[in-house]
Amino acid sequence: MNADHMTDAQLAAHLAEVAGRLLLDVRAAGVLSLKALGKAGDATANQFLCHALRELRPDDGLLSEEEKDNFDRLASSRVWIVDPVDGTREYGEERTDWAVHVALAIDGRPVHGAVALPGAGLVLRSDQPAPVPPAPDRLRMVVSRTRPAAEAMAVAAALDAEVIPMGSAGAKAMAVVLGQADIYLHTGGQYEWDSCAPAAVALAHGLHVSRIDGSPLVYNQADTYMPDLLICRPQHAQPVLDLLAQQ
Repeated sequence: MNADHMTDAQLAAHLAEVAGRLLLDVRAAGVLSLKALGKAGDATANQFLCHALRELRPDDGLLSEEEKDNFDRLASSRVWIVDPVDGTREYGEERTDWAVHVALAIDGRPVHGAVALPGAGLVLRSDQPAPVPPAPDRLRMVVSRTRPAAEAMAVAAALDAEVIPMGSAGAKAMAVVLGQADIYLHTGGQYEWDSCAPAAVALAHGLHVSRIDGSPLVYNQADTYMPDLLICRPQHAQPVLDLLAQQ
């Protein structure tokens, strides 16, 4: 399908997939150090995504982790929010738990989006939801593999949940979508580009998505800092929120 005739969700998925392929090609060249590889990957994917969106959706706003913020976006009801490489460290270390995020927020809500997991050959999308597999008897919680949050560890202990360390935010959120985990609880700092595409995909799959006080995630803010979120099956949300309120 010609990109000019794609729906917003189709475009998000297409761009995330192509950016993922570009990133794999950059990594496969094998000529850069780990640090340089991360920078080259970020720059390559960002250039592709931003140029494509400005050409194909010129009237929409744009927010990317890898570009200086343009506050003109605040006047737009439609804003694309992208993270060219979510999990730069994991990408550079040739792990699979990194992602590409492409999302469209409309009036602050994460409406359309795609999360590519190039290392796993997957693109999860808001326009192609699939049933989330049932939870096992013992719940599984994904946490940061390098900086697991104290709040998440406390909730995991209270629920007797298995803790699964994992890299990028997108990889952790998609683990819940895929039924590989049951709860993704994050505190301690993120930005809009870290969660917008994962939130759009998770919501489309019928999952609970909120801040850790239960309020909705609201995007296209002047301050893009969004330090916490909870993604899980609806039946697990209130027990987790209750435990968080007790901390």
